[in-house]
Amino acid sequence: MKISQLKGGAALSYVTIFLTNIVGLLLTPFIIRSLGQSEYGLYTMIGALVGYMSVLDFGLNNTIIRYVAKYKLEDDKHGEENFLAHSFIIYFCISILVTILGVILYYNLDDFYRNSLSFEQIEKAKLMMLILTFNLAISLPGGAFSGICFGYEEFILPKITNIIKYIIRSILVLVILLYGADSVGLVVLDTIMNIVVIGINIYIVFKVLKVRIRLHNINKSLFISILGFSLWLFVFALVNQLRWRFGQFLIGMFYSTSIVAVYAIGSTLGNYYGAFSSAISSVFLPKAIKMTVQNVPKKELTNTFIKISRIILIVLLYIFGGFVICGQYFVHIWVGNGFEMAYYYAVVIMIGLTPILSQGFANNILEAKNLLAYRGVIMLSLTITGTILGYFLLKAFGVMEMIFSVVIFMLIERVVMFFYYQKKTNLDMYRYYKEILPLFICCLLLTSTCLLLDSFLFEDNLIGNLILGLIYTVCYGFCCVLVMTQYEKTLTKSVFFKIPFMKKFQNN
Repeated sequence: MKISQLKGGAALSYVTIFLTNIVGLLLTPFIIRSLGQSEYGLYTMIGALVGYMSVLDFGLNNTIIRYVAKYKLEDDKHGEENFLAHSFIIYFCISILVTILGVILYYNLDDFYRNSLSFEQIEKAKLMMLILTFNLAISLPGGAFSGICFGYEEFILPKITNIIKYIIRSILVLVILLYGADSVGLVVLDTIMNIVVIGINIYIVFKVLKVRIRLHNINKSLFISILGFSLWLFVFALVNQLRWRFGQFLIGMFYSTSIVAVYAIGSTLGNYYGAFSSAISSVFLPKAIKMTVQNVPKKELTNTFIKISRIILIVLLYIFGGFVICGQYFVHIWVGNGFEMAYYYAVVIMIGLTPILSQGFANNILEAKNLLAYRGVIMLSLTITGTILGYFLLKAFGVMEMIFSVVIFMLIERVVMFFYYQKKTNLDMYRYYKEILPLFICCLLLTSTCLLLDSFLFEDNLIGNLILGLIYTVCYGFCCVLVMTQYEKTLTKSVFFKIPFMKKFQNN
């Protein structure tokens, strides 16, 4: 049962990643055209504003997974029931806090946006704020039930529920927009869908898994333990919010919601870029963490780090180079006119994300060694500094300067962590950079060459971009063969021949 749940859960995770990316790419332009650029910007801006409060989860969902799995392994039903009761007491307090903050924001929206929004937009923003605050107040504790399922190693039912929810939600978005719904209709739909999913997960927890939640005694040390474990997860969630969602709030203070919409598309493309890395990391990192716990020698640990990072980079750099070459045309046909700057925003965001995404293994080592505190402090301090500087740059110059500020401080964090990884994680970072450098050089040279060809030889139309993309793909594959290790060539070959129509060539 356990093996089938793990395999099924892993497979469904990939289905979810594929579905969210593909449907998102197809659905986003339809939503923009139905709402209009200005209202889409308002929709994403208020969604991001309420999303900031989601960090008040304090990482409790992951804490629940860890503790429930621990109590289940120890067959300690009494401890599990008492722990869950303590967790829901914390969630109850969080929901009250979210509601209070939502009401405060509701009454201050006029002050935040009086210079950039019309009276009608502010009134609509207030209504969405109330609905989304209610949504978040029930979604945070509701998410605990999926955490309980994962702690019990019941992965399949909750993930299937989420996939079905995403498909139904996508269909309903099409239907209600075709019948003239606006941004308020979308947030009402999302709230209803969340309530339904929470109800299904509650049924799974109580009826299928037979879990009980009972407060046997108040244990202050348990409260402290729960919040202590969640602290750094909260910090990392806060950093993510400040980096990519706080910008929408700031832009909305000084510019129109149309500009917010352009920024939202740029950051969305950055999120899609990161999803490819997550899909690869989820395959390799559990094994890497196990090696860390087993205290393997420095050379072997570094070899594994380099192996994982190079595989991630081969994929990421291909996507990055392809987007740099053909991304302008892609953005134009994807979301239409008025979003030209989203291409440049996305390119800069991708530059900042690439070093972080490719070094996920090193961060897992920190977690295994319980060394997250240092990175948490560095990330939070640099992100706050970058956000403050970005505020002034945004006000004085524009959106791109704000993004530059965020990305520069992300890269500074990588420089600082270089020395910390070298000292604390038993990784040879000098050898690491030496062995990944050829990948960056190949990507830079190839992308520059294709851009030069594009400026002289190809028209900016579908045929021209397809031909250029094909030339880039073939040349990238050839360059990869030149710099790939034997392990990477073997892995690529095995994946290639798993494609159904290529199997017949495997033995030829």
